[in-house]
Amino acid sequence: MRRLRGLLLNWAPTLICNVLLPALTYSMLTDRGVSSISALAISAIWPAVEVVALFAIRRRIDEFGVLTLILIALGVGSSLALQDARLALVKESAATGLFGLLLLGSLLMPRPLMFYFGRKFATDGSAERVDWWNGLWRYEGFRRTQRVLTVVWGVTFVVEAAGRIELSQLLPVRTMVTVSAVLPYVIIAGLVTWTIFYTKRARARAAQLNPAALAEPAV
Repeated sequence: MRRLRGLLLNWAPTLICNVLLPALTYSMLTDRGVSSISALAISAIWPAVEVVALFAIRRRIDEFGVLTLILIALGVGSSLALQDARLALVKESAATGLFGLLLLGSLLMPRPLMFYFGRKFATDGSAERVDWWNGLWRYEGFRRTQRVLTVVWGVTFVVEAAGRIELSQLLPVRTMVTVSAVLPYVIIAGLVTWTIFYTKRARARAAQLNPAALAEPAV
C-alpha cells in the first residue's frame, strides 16, 4: 500500500503537468483563435514548471518532463516546416521520427534514454528506489536490456515516421487521415506489449544468473 501511494504521488504531478494541463491549454488557446503552433509552444510551460520544481525539491531532472518538452519542440518545428496539406498530416509522425533518432543517438551516451524512462516507471521517485535502479547498471545483462529497448523503440519510431510520410504520398487524403489517427496507437501498443514480454524474460534470465541483482530496497 505504501509503495502504491508512492507511485501515485510520483505520477500524479507528471500526468497533470505533462498531459492534462498542456492538453487543456492547447485546446483553450486554439478555441480562442490562437494559432496551433503558438498554442503548442505556450503549452510547454507546464512540463517546464514540473522539471524546474522537481529539480528544486529533489535536485533531480524529471526525464518524463524533459521528454514532453522535446516532443513539443519537435512538434513546433515540424509544424513550421510542414505546411503542405499532405505533409501536415504526418507532422506528428515527423516529430516521433526525430525522437526515434534521438533515442538511437543516446546509445552514444553513457546510459541510453530508455534507462531514464524505465527508472520513471520502475520507481516511485524516492531516493532509495532511484539508487536501487541506478545500481542495476553495474550488471551487464541490465545494460544490454536497456540498450536493446532503446534500439527497438528508436528504430520503430523512425520506420513508422518514414512509412507514414511515404503513405501520405500514395493514399488519398481522406484515407491518410484515418491511417494517421490509428497507426500511432497500434505502434505504441505493439511496443509496450513487446517491452513487457522482453523485460520479463530479461528479469528471468537475471534471476537465474544473479538473484541478488533483482533485490529491491525494503519499503
